Amino acid sequence: MQAPRGERLIITLIGRRNVGKSSFINAITGQNIAIVDDFPGTTTDPVAKHYELIPIGPVTFYDTAGIDDIGEVGKKRVKATNNVLWRTDIAIIITDNGKLGEYEYKIIDKLEKSDIKFMIVFNKSDLLEIDKNSINFCKKKNINYISVSAKNRININEAKEMLISIIPDYAKKESVIVSDLIDEGDIILLVVPIDLAAPKGRLILPQVQVIREVLDADALAFTVKDRELEAAFDSLSRNPKLVIVDSQVVLRVSADVPDDIPLTTFSTLFARYKGDLDELVKGAKKVDDLKDGDKILISEGCSHHVQSDDIGRVKIPRWLTQYTGKNFDIDVFSGHDFPENLEEYALVIHCGACVLTGTEMKRRIRECKMRGVPITNYGVIISKLHGLLERVIAPFY
Repeated sequence: MQAPRGERLIITLIGRRNVGKSSFINAITGQNIAIVDDFPGTTTDPVAKHYELIPIGPVTFYDTAGIDDIGEVGKKRVKATNNVLWRTDIAIIITDNGKLGEYEYKIIDKLEKSDIKFMIVFNKSDLLEIDKNSINFCKKKNINYISVSAKNRININEAKEMLISIIPDYAKKESVIVSDLIDEGDIILLVVPIDLAAPKGRLILPQVQVIREVLDADALAFTVKDRELEAAFDSLSRNPKLVIVDSQVVLRVSADVPDDIPLTTFSTLFARYKGDLDELVKGAKKVDDLKDGDKILISEGCSHHVQSDDIGRVKIPRWLTQYTGKNFDIDVFSGHDFPENLEEYALVIHCGACVLTGTEMKRRIRECKMRGVPITNYGVIISKLHGLLERVIAPFY
């Protein structure tokens, strides 16, 4: 089974058209996974290539359109390339004329401001040497650079070693969802409703990941539907260490879980795992300050078939109105789209981000914080609207 896309390190290749970005991907992976052509603009929209890069592990290479693309369509391609940077862990700037120019300096400035690790690859070393001014610039700014020939596989292993050396510290640490809250032999009761939103024949990704981590911690994962909760407690020889419930049924389930048993939700676990729990809790509390007619953004990390009781588009807006007694102007963005006009919103309510990387989710949170827009996520806001926020976040504090 492949690693979930939200768990992969994102490596983005960026540069002008026809500088050898696709060739470099093929060279560093040792496979022809990207289309190569001498005609400028062969790569249009960003293309994701999954790969197991030893010793890094599962990564996604993004082969992007040239940042010097022209015309109206070219502008859209460049914008798509810039959007990829939202979820990028490491960027590789490719140039093929032996020196840095206007386009390269602009992207370097953007990467530095976004605090994205990067390296510079001077391609086609078999044809030319690196310009001395460019070398001095890299040395002065302590920028990692290397000269290669992707076509002839020159210095490719060295480039790979350089890539490994600039992996961000956060990517080296093993992130945990729940295992730090439990011990070997603990009983963890997972309450998973099977409703219209549940995928046929399988569980949703956060549930699967939590179950796997509980098992890896040598604890006991006891999974039941919400209507089987009473029978579950009757069958257990001792109380569970923790009850984890789907946010949509937290109100109903919480009434049947004794107060002395810790309770949280899958989405709240992911608020900590992929985002910033403190910031998302602050955002949820801002619901008390909302005014009639305020604009609210519902941000979904994935595109999906909308159900009649859709959590983001139907249930949360209804609960918001019931809690506040006010009506709101609600926008919905899906996938990797995230609006530029954030200041127009009084609150951003994000999904659990199970298919997004932690990098992308944290950048979204940081962007909202910089612009003074409160942000929360589904599980946290639902607990707030049901009067359960303090109980649901208690296991983490």
